[in-house]
Amino acid sequence: MTPMLHLLRSLTPNQRGAVIASYLGWTLDAFDFFILVFVLKDVAQEFHTDVETVTYAIFLTLAARPVGALLFGLAADRYGRRVTLMVDILLFSMLEFASGLAPTLTIFLILRLAFGVAMGGEWGVGAALTMETIPSGTRGVVSGILQTGYPSGYLLAAITYFALYGLIGWRGMFMLGALPALLVLYIRGKVEESPAFLARTHAKQGVGLVKMLRDNAGRFLHVVLLMTAFNFLSHGTQDLYPTFLQLQRQFSQHTVGLIAIVYNIGAILGGITFGALSQRIGRRRAIALAALLTLPVIPFWAYGAGPVTLAIGAFLMQFAVQGAWGVVPAHLNELSPEDVRGTFPGFAYQIGNLLASANATVQAGIAEANGGNYAFALATVAAIVAVTLAVLALFGIEAHGVKFTGAQVHPDDGSSRP
Repeated sequence: MTPMLHLLRSLTPNQRGAVIASYLGWTLDAFDFFILVFVLKDVAQEFHTDVETVTYAIFLTLAARPVGALLFGLAADRYGRRVTLMVDILLFSMLEFASGLAPTLTIFLILRLAFGVAMGGEWGVGAALTMETIPSGTRGVVSGILQTGYPSGYLLAAITYFALYGLIGWRGMFMLGALPALLVLYIRGKVEESPAFLARTHAKQGVGLVKMLRDNAGRFLHVVLLMTAFNFLSHGTQDLYPTFLQLQRQFSQHTVGLIAIVYNIGAILGGITFGALSQRIGRRRAIALAALLTLPVIPFWAYGAGPVTLAIGAFLMQFAVQGAWGVVPAHLNELSPEDVRGTFPGFAYQIGNLLASANATVQAGIAEANGGNYAFALATVAAIVAVTLAVLALFGIEAHGVKFTGAQVHPDDGSSRP
């Protein structure tokens, strides 16, 4: 941890501000998303349907995210990362609050679809803002920090569910999702525009999305396939895990909340660990190593005898899963063409999300077809996609340490290779 703290202390106030803003943006975006996974059963009861039907809300959110990544990414490449990020945060906060007021299942599903558009814009814009602002030698560590915003949001949702659900119910959980709007005040006062964006704007106009896709078709396809496997692994080990604990293992609200807190702590530690490790061994190797570490953990995570064993298994599972994810912000931004860095990483990421968006519904269907055996559904998906991700990473490409226009070079940076 000492090298990480050393690198972070070396950042300027504006660089630290960009890291904090992007981390918190992704944390609060994920918090708003993961509230739903804790209350699927309650929403189903409220609208007199079953859990499998309500999982379409997860599907719609994930399926809409590429639209948001494209729209907000294009806006970020045209108008700047900072102002686009603020607009996006305000939008997803308002839609989350509105979800708690939904009078019918149809309106609830429409609101989750709209929320998905807003959610899809945050990651790509925030990651581009940060990666273009910090020195290249800090990318691995900062990548891990940024991506831990996702499990941090899940952790925050778990703590909220554990502490407040009994008082405010499922609708109150969604209404708390309006709080991220306050982050806009911090961004407005503490964060400057990306120096790489400003340098590019002053130099020339961008090449355009269509030309970028045409000129980089092979690279874009590889990243989309990579992110499809990433999203199957992430959502396949997270989205229905609380439902598995509630319905198959018959654990109480407090037990489910505590286990979720434990495995999200593991996820945060994993993201930081493998993000930093990728600065030394490369992005592809770090991703593959983390993905393959999930395999020996599956029996404890899905078939543990009791809550303690399951909690340990879940901690280790998310340490590995989100460890692999901790490399993603740096890896995708380094692979992105210069002129469309606001669009390329987020759009490829969210296309992968779209291709994996039916995961929760598929897993619920597998479980129901096997007598409600969620453990079997979770374990099967996790094993298949972990191996797939490792193969795609090892036989893919990387641009570890590539220089960004306008970005600063860290004095301890030893990763200048293209």
